[in-house]
Amino acid sequence: MIDHAIDPVALARIQFAANISFHILFPTITIALGWVLLFFKLRFRATGDEKWMAAYGFWVKVFALSFAMGVVSGVTMSFQFGTNWPGYMNTVGNIAGPLLAYEVLTAFFLEATFLAVMLFGRDRVSERMHTLATLLVAGGTTLSAFWILALNSWMQTPAGFEMVNGQAHAMDWWEVVFNPSFPYRLAHMLLASGLTVAFLVAGLSAYQWLRGDRSPAVMAALRTGVYLGALLIPVQIAVGDLHGLNTLEHQPAKLAAMEGIWRTENGAPAVLFAVPNEAARRNDYEIAIPKLASLYLVHDLDGQVQGLDRFADHPPVRPVFYAFRVMVGVGLLMLLSSWLGAWQLMRRGEPARWLARGLVAMTFSGWVAVLAGWYVTEIGRQPWLVQGVLRTADAASATPAPLIGLSLSMYLALYLGLILAYVSVLFHLARRRKPVVAAADAPAVDEGVGA
Repeated sequence: MIDHAIDPVALARIQFAANISFHILFPTITIALGWVLLFFKLRFRATGDEKWMAAYGFWVKVFALSFAMGVVSGVTMSFQFGTNWPGYMNTVGNIAGPLLAYEVLTAFFLEATFLAVMLFGRDRVSERMHTLATLLVAGGTTLSAFWILALNSWMQTPAGFEMVNGQAHAMDWWEVVFNPSFPYRLAHMLLASGLTVAFLVAGLSAYQWLRGDRSPAVMAALRTGVYLGALLIPVQIAVGDLHGLNTLEHQPAKLAAMEGIWRTENGAPAVLFAVPNEAARRNDYEIAIPKLASLYLVHDLDGQVQGLDRFADHPPVRPVFYAFRVMVGVGLLMLLSSWLGAWQLMRRGEPARWLARGLVAMTFSGWVAVLAGWYVTEIGRQPWLVQGVLRTADAASATPAPLIGLSLSMYLALYLGLILAYVSVLFHLARRRKPVVAAADAPAVDEGVGA
């Protein structure tokens, strides 16, 4: 049960966090999985090898399931703008409303329409049309991410607007959309989606491989996942560094919380681990490398980095500090496992059993990293809902805490059941898939995948 003594604003924040945490899992898969499906289809058209269509047939089911879960959770989440956060739309609805509408009109309808062709239309349309449908769905998922991240980035670094009678009005839509943090957030999120899918594909394929399915389709998907992860993770590290520098420029309080830097100083250390003590405004049990933070943040060993002492308003340090380290830690595990996997696949043609088990363990590692990064982004903006424009507390409704607590409890129970069901279905599909027995003179065809 939810404690009724908890501040209703805090409860409303927890409820929205629960909803967005559940919802973001599924677009994170569909954004990149659409492009992986397009890759499978193009490889089939280029080679005529049925293993690529067998892989396509399996993973399009995962795409459809993930898309359906994302739609349902997205609708539920949108209700809270009216129930828990009326001040948000009252203040910035002139900007948020059109951006959300653009996402629905230009992206969602595109995905929903042509997904049916991907799933059911291969025998009813030409191969070229089926490939085009896959391309349009993949493009739709990316366009959807474009509009949602444009809005979220504007909330972090608002630009191109003017406040009139307490309401934000767009003065330049180009500046609204392409605000200072948008390019970095978009690139960071698209790469995060790519890594999430890479490890999902590699993990489920490794699970099938460990169960004895060594078919060409499984090996093709396994190689695709591992090589995609190995390619994207160094790019993500570089983009993450650029994103961090952008945050240092536009949201220095968030950056200070991420790094655990309490005092402005020259030659700031990189804190590897600590227990942030907000009451004493220091780090306990700190393990740090002297001057390293100044080096990678301002490119000078003795450069000055602003600490939390410079800001009257700053986010809660502990959750931002720990979430950032979880994200980075998972990223390093991705780097290690994908590069080891790529080396083994190139050297041996198949993974060692210990590596396959490791890939299975990493199946949902992308989700962990995405959630940790999302918490850094959203908690790190507090106490603002729109940075410098609208405080979180000023946007909350007057809904009593017991009512929010009741709906929150129901959401949490429902989401726990749904996520367990989703994961179970994925592994059920992987177990149900029939291994291929290749003919002596023909490409292997998986008769079970398209059933």
